[in-house]
Amino acid sequence: MSVDPEGPVLVEGPVEIVLADGTVARSDRFMVAVCTCRRSRTYPWCDTSHRRRERADPPQPEDRTP
Repeated sequence: MSVDPEGPVLVEGPVEIVLADGTVARSDRFMVAVCTCRRSRTYPWCDTSHRRRERADPPQPEDRTP
């Protein structure tokens, strides 16, 4: 198992996770990223929603002097 403070918990699979409502999420993958931030749309699996989204600066108009 590997824990990244800025991201998911990586667990060697296969993995079964019992959710709060009693349902069981299963993955047969050899390595599974489990979401810890709860931002994932595929919770309990990580979809990298924890990554900060940065907007690129809008292009600046060129300074054209006649």
